[in-house]
Amino acid sequence: MDSTHPATADLDLGSILQALADPHRRRVIAELAADRSDPERTCHSFGLPVSKQTSTYHFKTLRASGLIRDLNYGNRKGIRLRRADIDARFPGLLDLLAAEHSRTQQRAETKP
Repeated sequence: MDSTHPATADLDLGSILQALADPHRRRVIAELAADRSDPERTCHSFGLPVSKQTSTYHFKTLRASGLIRDLNYGNRKGIRLRRADIDARFPGLLDLLAAEHSRTQQRAETKP
């Protein structure tokens, strides 16, 4: 595996928790975890309220921690959650994040 995507055995809970400490990054992973079809998404599809430079930093951090995998098609990039790898190393983590996403969505829908 290349150096930008850690091997499953090298996924480190400390690095993952550090990446998830930021609310924007946690929101990205929670959205991905909630969608069990594991779609490929573009970085801008999340609509993060940050500059392009900051968005790039957030996705680089998520990739370096091992939470996502970049898919490079030359003229465009996609990302995908490393669900199987994360579930193998840290069972239940993605379920917690998906539950957080569901609670957040419910609160947003019930706000007047």
